[in-house]
Amino acid sequence: MNTPLRLGVVGLGRAFMLMLPTLAQHPRARLVAAADPRAEARRQFEQDFSTPDAAARTYADAEMLCADPGVEALYIASPHQFHVEHVRLAAKHRKHILVEKPMALTLADCQAMIEAARLGGIHLMVGHSHSFDAPYLRAAELIRSGRFGAPRMIVAMNYTDFLYRPRRPEELDTSLGGGVVFSQAAHQVDVVRLLAGGLVSTVRATTGRFDPARPTEGAYQAFLTFADGVSATLTYSGYGRYDSDEQLGWFGELGQKRDPESYGAARRGLAGVATPEEEAALKNTRAYGIAKSTAGTRAAPAAHNHFGHIVVSCEKADLRPMADGVMIYGDDRRWLEALPAPQVPRAEVLDELHAAVRRNVAPRHSGEWGMATLEVCLAILESAGSGREVSVGYQVEP
Repeated sequence: MNTPLRLGVVGLGRAFMLMLPTLAQHPRARLVAAADPRAEARRQFEQDFSTPDAAARTYADAEMLCADPGVEALYIASPHQFHVEHVRLAAKHRKHILVEKPMALTLADCQAMIEAARLGGIHLMVGHSHSFDAPYLRAAELIRSGRFGAPRMIVAMNYTDFLYRPRRPEELDTSLGGGVVFSQAAHQVDVVRLLAGGLVSTVRATTGRFDPARPTEGAYQAFLTFADGVSATLTYSGYGRYDSDEQLGWFGELGQKRDPESYGAARRGLAGVATPEEEAALKNTRAYGIAKSTAGTRAAPAAHNHFGHIVVSCEKADLRPMADGVMIYGDDRRWLEALPAPQVPRAEVLDELHAAVRRNVAPRHSGEWGMATLEVCLAILESAGSGREVSVGYQVEP
């Protein structure tokens, strides 16, 4: 039952680069094939993942990869707008699927993906989102245990430099899935839904477009109510000034140790960029096949992944997920429920996929779960545009 999954990858872009240390190190996964239109990415994949016993296979076309009989499951890491097409192809060929967040850009596309998986008789998982991270999973366990009473209020806040990392033009176009609501609220909403029980009722939100040179949402604030009375406030800014990693002991989102003296690095990196084409070229220098490959990296991260400052106020205590565990603030003392240091970054993602494929364990991060999170993200945009509270109706429990 611990036989590694034979994984294929659709899209060797930035999402793949971020997941590469996990995919390369996890003992329950073996990368055997990939599809990408870039020849340099295909060459790098063949170099990184061929073994003396078997050559890694690459394709310029996603459908050819989906038809590969040696692939059991696919990690779909293509740009957001292609997810529905690639999920349909994978399901047609009866491949289990891990599709990157956001699942899609419309609820209709989510429903089509769920139906394709049902007809194909395969598992559909959505991720990586930060709700896979061990500190949030442990906090959810503590909440469900009842030791601290029911959750009543959640505050989630994350300040990053997201909007000033090199971007392609479509990443600054909300209609094509650009901006922080699709790419970053998908993480924050997922985490808060996990901690609060999943069933959002209403959303009231504002969004911010503070820089005309970056014409998409760079910030948002949202107020969520849940079916059982929990409320949550979500704040996110990607404008590269205050950095909330300061509240996490200067551990970064990926568990890496941060240098607070690197303040403003993202904006400085764009200072010499004059055109969208130059910025896209700058981003391409970080792409797989051009940037130094991390496939052989074996160093464990310093701490667990996280998504900023989060406090869950329960009836009997406040819980604060951290990069190394969960801080608990009771009536007369506080303590850390420590977690062992991770050996493989983001291992929980492939653990869940492996359990689904090998043991037929229904994944927590199912297509229905991913659609519920997208529904809240779309409600943030709708509420910000209309100035009204928005009700949601496709929510599911963890």
